[in-house]
Amino acid sequence: MEHLRQNILLLEDDPNLGIVIQENLQMRGYDVTLCTDGEAGKKAYGRQPYDLCLVDVMMPKKDGFTFAREVRRIDEKTPIVFLTAKAMKEDRIEGFTIGGDDYVTKPFSMEELILRIQAVLKRTTGAGTAARQENSYALGKYAFDVVARTLSSGDRSQRLTTKEADLLALLCQYRNDVLPREIALKRIWGDDSYFNSRSMDVFLSKLRNYLKDDDRLEILTVHGKGVKLRTP
Repeated sequence: MEHLRQNILLLEDDPNLGIVIQENLQMRGYDVTLCTDGEAGKKAYGRQPYDLCLVDVMMPKKDGFTFAREVRRIDEKTPIVFLTAKAMKEDRIEGFTIGGDDYVTKPFSMEELILRIQAVLKRTTGAGTAARQENSYALGKYAFDVVARTLSSGDRSQRLTTKEADLLALLCQYRNDVLPREIALKRIWGDDSYFNSRSMDVFLSKLRNYLKDDDRLEILTVHGKGVKLRTP
């Protein structure tokens, strides 16, 4: 079975250092998205799930601590490792208080950075790291074919619309964990406007109806955070 490459979101405003880090991580087998300011980083974060965020503290437009606070409001699990030239104890405490998983002070060796990333990912594997979309899922008594957009049980098959299938696939990726509402809205609807949020509620109701014959399955609303697909 082919090894699934882990995705890292890298926020670093020094383009030279950013490229060096990106290339070194890619040589180690990671997929790396590089952004040079906090606003671009937040947009990238909203487009897809990541296994880890590597965040420079001092950045234009949106600093690393602000980025981390915004992420933690909707996502408690994705690991965040701060990169900073600051060595003050107060800054380190602030980073950990926000919800950071580690703190690497510049200048650092690439070997140290790689080891820190590996250690954080090892601790968090299976505890909220980004799931990869598969072509099919077994959901209790149902079989969900992502490509064909069908939800089947025995000799019965329900064809899903594109949005229904996309939303169910995203729920499956986060199954038994909270899918942040903002991520679902931005990835499937393009933005998290009020109108799109109400539209998402309608689609969630449809999916609940499709899965109603298996009481082991449940799509739960987690107030203030998102939704969760509970599966056996």
